[in-house]
Amino acid sequence: MTTNIDMRLASNRISNTVSYTENAMPRLFTPGEVITSQQGFMRGHGTYVKNDEIRASVAGVMEKVNKLISVRPFKSRYVGEIGDVIVGRIFEVQQKRWKVNTNSRLDSILFLAAVNLPGGELRRRNTEDEQMMRKFLQEGDLISAEVQNVFVDGSLSLHTRSLKYGKLSQGVLVKVFPSLIKRCKTHFHNLTCGASVILGNNGFIWISPTINTDIEGSGGFTQNLSEPIARPDREVIVRLRNCILALAQCKMMLYDTSIQYAYDESLKYEVEELLKQESIVDLAFLTQHRLRIQDEQ
Repeated sequence: MTTNIDMRLASNRISNTVSYTENAMPRLFTPGEVITSQQGFMRGHGTYVKNDEIRASVAGVMEKVNKLISVRPFKSRYVGEIGDVIVGRIFEVQQKRWKVNTNSRLDSILFLAAVNLPGGELRRRNTEDEQMMRKFLQEGDLISAEVQNVFVDGSLSLHTRSLKYGKLSQGVLVKVFPSLIKRCKTHFHNLTCGASVILGNNGFIWISPTINTDIEGSGGFTQNLSEPIARPDREVIVRLRNCILALAQCKMMLYDTSIQYAYDESLKYEVEELLKQESIVDLAFLTQHRLRIQDEQ
């Protein structure tokens, strides 16, 4: 029995137009490593002081704001802030509330009073609405929402009082570290490749066919599960998924521009080839190169 092995030289695997520099990837600090021994700096989250030196207490990237030094860990649970866009999964229906998994340390809460009813109605919730809660959202449903409040214990209160939020229909859910999601003005993007992405601050990314923003009056509960997604759209969604996972594996920040550049650079590969390590590294280098060129312009 013979086995075919795909072997190529490094010069053929990685584009020669991309050269690695010290600034191409973020500087990673390990626990106990000295960040600075200079005086006058203040220690922030993820750091401690020993022998007048500020050291990292977690593995991550150093962030400096004026004189405050902190280390943002790559791998951590989501810590919510008011105004964050999240993608979550309903896992329990309770009295006047839904419990939502948002990849945070504690469960998040979506109150019945914090959702728009079908038709976008704004009125007081009555007993009949409470009895129909499972018809609106039930266990296993994926939703997009916004963080409305952060309780003292760190748990989150969500709301979907906008037609851009609500139940998600057909698509693919991708999970990455929350620290890799870049905070932007908007986290809803219709990409030019023909798909929509919701970049949840909690590390959950939703990829779906392009969303029609002209549809109104659904109240965020409309799902189109009867019509299957066309094969070309499915291929675009799967390619985007593999591109996002490739960037996440190389610890690159995820936002609309980086994802679109990665998709463009991935077109020379078949979809299944994007799962190979050499393709992942090549894609990350090419994407980083284009982002660097953009920053220099």
